[in-house]
Amino acid sequence: MPLVVTVPTARLATDIGDLPDGVELHVWDFTTPPPASRLDIVVPPYMGSAGALEKLDGLDVGLVQSQSIGYDGVADRLPAGMPFANAASVHEASTAEIAVALMLVAQRQFPRFVRAQDRGEWSPVFAESLADRRVLLVGFGGVGTATARRLAPFEVEMTAVASRPRTEQVDGVGEVAVHGIDELTALLPDAEIVVLSLPDNDATRHLFDAGMLAHMADGALLVNVGRGPLIDTDALLAELQAGRLRAALDVFEPEPLPTGHPLWSAPGLVVSPHVGGASTAMNPRMARLVRSQIERMLAGEPPANVVIAGA
Repeated sequence: MPLVVTVPTARLATDIGDLPDGVELHVWDFTTPPPASRLDIVVPPYMGSAGALEKLDGLDVGLVQSQSIGYDGVADRLPAGMPFANAASVHEASTAEIAVALMLVAQRQFPRFVRAQDRGEWSPVFAESLADRRVLLVGFGGVGTATARRLAPFEVEMTAVASRPRTEQVDGVGEVAVHGIDELTALLPDAEIVVLSLPDNDATRHLFDAGMLAHMADGALLVNVGRGPLIDTDALLAELQAGRLRAALDVFEPEPLPTGHPLWSAPGLVVSPHVGGASTAMNPRMARLVRSQIERMLAGEPPANVVIAGA
């Protein structure tokens, strides 16, 4: 029997390239009937894939390979018994780029320059630097460590926080003493920039509520490239409108941010429309991950990145 693999776009199929004999690769975007009743590996569409998972109901699926790192809410939609893998290794570099870009854009006041350019005005300003700033990384998984590597040349003072304390060796950074999440409130007052890259779960939802935000220093910048629900939107809005904190966000609660939402006009806020992983780095890296999963399956090895075990 051939190994049947589906991907949602012709571009991803092209990037995957030639496969060994015995592997059938189909382009299936979930808008047409599936190519077979037995699908060994299914890659759902990138955006809105959680809503498409119900279409797998009744199929015999060996592995659902997501194109996203996050998988909040997937367990509620995934048909019972199907293993689900996330896309760890695909988006970390691109998301870390967005994290650093948001810091630079906010610190050096690029929104001011863009608006002045639209008006044809020369509008210089003496701005905050990224260099010499105290940066607190809240979350030190794939995105957090990738952000740390990219921040190292900017001559910042970095501190890391994660779910558990540990020591990690990070390429280009060196040995990092990672603090436990129980130390967060003690570390926040000294941070000038706080970067969130945590997943959304019961322990992290609204972690940055009014009480936690109150621990941040006046004028500090809050950057979120993790998940929108990490921050209590109303609490952050109050801090922004008071002018006490600044923020640069790639993710939101709610999302997409509705027309007329007060965050659109909040002072001191840079809005990025959840594009952390949406770059040209994605497709080649996603193709490499799918090829690796195919090779593992052919060799009788367990798939990588499984976050929901299935049956």
